[in-house]
Amino acid sequence: MKMDNRQRGRSGHGIYPAAAGLLLVAMIGGCASYDGIEPEGEMVSLNQLSALQAVGDVTISWANWPDRQWWNALGDPHLEALIQEALADSPDMDVAQARLRSANAAVGQAGAERLPTVDGSAQISRSRVSEVDDPQGQGNIYSTTRGLSSNFSYDVDLWGGRRAAWSAALGEARATEIDLHEAALTLSVNVARAYVQLAGDYALLDIARQELERAKTIDQTNQQLQQAGLSDQSVRLQSRSSVDSARQSLESAEQAVRSDRISLGVLLGKGPDRGFDIERPQPLSPALLSLPSVVPAELIGRRPDVVAARWRVESQTQQIKADKAQFYPDLNLSAMAGFSSRLGSYFFSESAKSWSVSPALSLPIFEGGRLRANLDSTEADYDLAVAQYNQTVISALGTVADTITAVQSLERQRQSLERSRDNAQQAFDLALERFQAGITNYLQVLSTQQQLLTAQQSLVSLNSQLVDTSIQLVQALGGGFNDRLNVPHATGGFPHAPNPQMTGSDG
Repeated sequence: MKMDNRQRGRSGHGIYPAAAGLLLVAMIGGCASYDGIEPEGEMVSLNQLSALQAVGDVTISWANWPDRQWWNALGDPHLEALIQEALADSPDMDVAQARLRSANAAVGQAGAERLPTVDGSAQISRSRVSEVDDPQGQGNIYSTTRGLSSNFSYDVDLWGGRRAAWSAALGEARATEIDLHEAALTLSVNVARAYVQLAGDYALLDIARQELERAKTIDQTNQQLQQAGLSDQSVRLQSRSSVDSARQSLESAEQAVRSDRISLGVLLGKGPDRGFDIERPQPLSPALLSLPSVVPAELIGRRPDVVAARWRVESQTQQIKADKAQFYPDLNLSAMAGFSSRLGSYFFSESAKSWSVSPALSLPIFEGGRLRANLDSTEADYDLAVAQYNQTVISALGTVADTITAVQSLERQRQSLERSRDNAQQAFDLALERFQAGITNYLQVLSTQQQLLTAQQSLVSLNSQLVDTSIQLVQALGGGFNDRLNVPHATGGFPHAPNPQMTGSDG
């Protein structure tokens, strides 16, 4: 059967698209497969985590989450300036800032991969044809070639792989931003704890000085009694030994203060001498003594390390999507337009114009398992991120429970020691009154004073421990941090969080 030209044209237009469609289906069918590669990690459900038995007798407050400037609760205004100085000058913050800049740069790089590229080139070359190369055998021919072109290239994101890679970079950048808040919290907590240690050691130094004066007074009294023949040499030797022991305790207390000052100077990002310019701290109060309500549910948005771990799970989720897109065909569009001529006067003429359009479709057919291995590695990273998130959440809740129970126990111990100190104070006052009335000797006064100093020393140490533990509770509860983005929590499998937002805002 014969067909005219018009029939051939119509049949040709029908055959070519159909053939192209069949070719595309065959190409997709021939793609490398990721069947059988699935993540195994499941995010822990908060409903499975219980701390009711651990904190059953703990005081609960409905609005007791730490404030962003929680250190003001300690009662010393000088601490605010020290913490702000540390946040401004500490190398720890510089490290965290540098990591955030690097993560944001990675976001920019991933974003650039989604956009087309356009570049231009201009060239000019001058050449001489030799007699050997000239087919006519004349040689000594000079020519000048001029070229000007612009090139366009765009990889079409057919399967959303580049967008997923960009979202993965955003998730990691967001996690790194939260790491910055975690670094600031850790630094402020360390400064506050060092300041508490300095305050406590100053109080112990005062007691050590009083103890030395007491030991000297006893030694002088025993010396007078020995000279008067009212006591033997052994009593004097014991009192002299007490003086030497008190001097050693005083030196140890002074060294503790010096060491505290050096540590503070280092934390402030300065040299050790900076610590010796710090004024003596005022008496400090605990930062937090009760537990806020709904701790497990709220903790995932109020602890920087938990929030950062959650964002890293989201980042790995997006990276899995990006890796899976590598298994599908890739479409690249490229074009070129420009001018090329050996004659300068005709450079921009119609005859010097040149252009090209080059669509290209490629797909992996056999790549030796590289894509599957890469996806398998990424899904292992996802499982690792989930495991680290679960570990962080469980550890955080455990730290909160342990710390709040320690705070409550120390508070009860402090009340007992305060009663012991008050009784020792009354005994000392009574002994002093009896001495002034001539009923007893001064050695009895000094003996009761030793009991009082011992009680004061125990109370100072325990009070410092209580304030320090209350600061650790503040840190365990997130130190006033609250993530505004509030990444959703999934009970298992792939989390379905929204795409992260650009970093740089104050969380």
